[in-house]
Amino acid sequence: MQQGGRPAASRSLYTEEERRRRDESGWTLVQGILAPVQFVVFLVSLGLVLRFLATGEGYAAATWSIVIKTLVLYTIMITGCLWEKAVFGRYLFAPAFYWEDVFSMLVLALHTAYLVALATGGLNATQLMLLALAAYAAYVVNAAQFLLKLRMARLEHARAQAGAAERSLGTARLGA
Repeated sequence: MQQGGRPAASRSLYTEEERRRRDESGWTLVQGILAPVQFVVFLVSLGLVLRFLATGEGYAAATWSIVIKTLVLYTIMITGCLWEKAVFGRYLFAPAFYWEDVFSMLVLALHTAYLVALATGGLNATQLMLLALAAYAAYVVNAAQFLLKLRMARLEHARAQAGAAERSLGTARLGA
């Protein structure tokens, strides 16, 4: 039985080779920088969107903040694809991050729909802001998915190190 493209008995997020490639890739650092930047841009934009919806003021600032958030999202998605290729050998839908990538497509689609609606005048100001909120809700879910994977990877690494230390101690006792 397979789970996420790995044998069920394995269930680790990274193989040793993938972990090595992850740690050596410059894209890992890029993702580590862009993720918090995107989150800060999101928080500022969310505040501006909510302000507009509550008061009717600040439409231009809210709009520009959504456009900037979307550009940052595109940047992190492109660099994330490059990271995934460097680590897993494919640009998207590596088994370890399959569902995160699937949900990322929804996030991208909603942000892109906002840009299309803005450019075409297909929605009024309030509708645009509500679409942005839908995109932001999807982004929060997706960010949580990635944070959970990051936590899983850290716990997995700690377990592996503890197991290696136990094996080393056991070998030392046998040799004594």
